[in-house]
Amino acid sequence: MAVLVGKKAPQFSATAVVDGGKFVEGFSLDQFLGKKHVVFFFYPKDFTFVCPTELHAFQENLSEFEKRNTAVVACSTDTEQSHWGWLQMSKAEGGIKGVTYPIIADTNKTIAKNYDVLDGDFYYDENDQLQADAQLVAYRGLFLIDKEGIVRHQVVNDDPLGRNIEEAIRMVDALQFNEKYGQVCPANWSKGKDALSDTHEGVADYLAKH
Repeated sequence: MAVLVGKKAPQFSATAVVDGGKFVEGFSLDQFLGKKHVVFFFYPKDFTFVCPTELHAFQENLSEFEKRNTAVVACSTDTEQSHWGWLQMSKAEGGIKGVTYPIIADTNKTIAKNYDVLDGDFYYDENDQLQADAQLVAYRGLFLIDKEGIVRHQVVNDDPLGRNIEEAIRMVDALQFNEKYGQVCPANWSKGKDALSDTHEGVADYLAKH
């Protein structure tokens, strides 16, 4: 698994479904450079079980990300038509109707591969036939990208393990606090709590208080 933290987020241009049903070709995270932080997350498949709980949870917390000038963008290896169909299904039916943030169609699987969250790999067998050693869908990867396009945080879950959206918000808060004040955020830090200066004296002072 590649560690992308500290590196430029891999670039791409792909079709996305936005605002709950509009197709946008050539969607790219470059539109946010210099303007917004980005929470870019992958999920395995449309029309599954854990995935809609996550997509709805991000939607329910979308205003919290927007307050922080942070875009939320989803991606899976399904087609844009599959995304659209899932967006037309109600929550009661297992669909994601009501989700408005962009959902990217990584149908050629290159985005997931470049972010190193693709489960499985291609290879050629002894008969020179192209094969795959897994189902070739994305793990539950999440990447926090700053305004310069640098990945500052990443986490990858296996398919059965849903994410904590509050933790994603906490990491946005920590990054923005560090960018604004230059202080670093200790274990279990959350917005409003003490941070510390990045020195031995700062750490000692913090530990003495806590």
